[in-house]
Amino acid sequence: MSPGQPTRVLHVVKSLGIGGTEKAMQLMVSHLDRSRFSPFVFSSTNGERRVLLKEAGVPVILGGDLFKVVEQLAPDIVHIHRAGWPEPDFLRPLKRLRPRAVVETNVFGRLDGTPLGGVIDMHLFVSQFCLERFAADHGTVVDLSRYRVLHNPVDTDLFGRLAPERDFSRTVAGRLSRADPGKWSKLAFDMLALIKTAHPDFKFLVLGATHEFQAFVRDQGLLDNVEILPPLVRDEDLASFFGRMSLLAHANDTGESFGMAIAEAMAAGLPVVTHPTRGCRDNAQVELVEHGVTGLVASTVEEYAGAVSWLWTHPAEARRMGLAGRDKAARLYRVQNTARALEDIYQELLDRPCRP
Repeated sequence: MSPGQPTRVLHVVKSLGIGGTEKAMQLMVSHLDRSRFSPFVFSSTNGERRVLLKEAGVPVILGGDLFKVVEQLAPDIVHIHRAGWPEPDFLRPLKRLRPRAVVETNVFGRLDGTPLGGVIDMHLFVSQFCLERFAADHGTVVDLSRYRVLHNPVDTDLFGRLAPERDFSRTVAGRLSRADPGKWSKLAFDMLALIKTAHPDFKFLVLGATHEFQAFVRDQGLLDNVEILPPLVRDEDLASFFGRMSLLAHANDTGESFGMAIAEAMAAGLPVVTHPTRGCRDNAQVELVEHGVTGLVASTVEEYAGAVSWLWTHPAEARRMGLAGRDKAARLYRVQNTARALEDIYQELLDRPCRP
């Protein structure tokens, strides 16, 4: 890096698709202070996020050999976005070329105990849940000073600005995820019949419907109640989607290591209904959704349908929870604040004595 020149930062991600990992990367990179940091993105697979990165003026390197990319670009910092478990193709080039600092966003809070894992200088978890689980499982064998929480970023200003003045008694709920069976729960299927009994004309707006869910809707005679929509990439379109509903109905049996859809719905002023997961599964959804504060947490189909119905029939309480969720999202997940915190981490690593 030449004196007075911004620090080069290369963000590395597998894909530029519509998932939460890719979106968090795109938002982080796009909001870095360009007077201090010059961001680049490397991805082996193209996707919808490439256009948004281009609009933000972030150069994207698509495909090729990561070793050659790092060798030619000579970034001061490499920031990897990955699941957390061993992925040698990401780390082997960095062990050979040794940039000044290597950071990872560890999406699922997992341990890479391989020798290559030692290349990483700072591990960032996306929720307090992930850090606490990691510390309980591995705190005696790792240096926890190298592990911190940096929540996924949300454009809370945009969602707050575009949120309409809504009628919380309108019987319209929604959900969004990738069209991946692993992102769904049977709760999202089975609660619909119970809700229809109490609210025959209710509407359920769905982004990311699986083939199984679409067949269920047809078979159960719910075509008049369920509206299936195509994926949305831009936050302006997501804000319009949130504006049509009075609550978000989240249901995912694998749980969430963060829960981008939940945080975005909160930023739009919506109360959220979710459920806990058991055992070693991710459970950050109940970190975001505080029962009775920013939404409701239900454990059974009956409880879940009852929670949705209760919010519709108690619009003042639903509004209160929506406002509390909006305030929490702005306080903890606002993208501008996340970017400044990330910049501080980068600078902290750059200010260390040179490693051998």
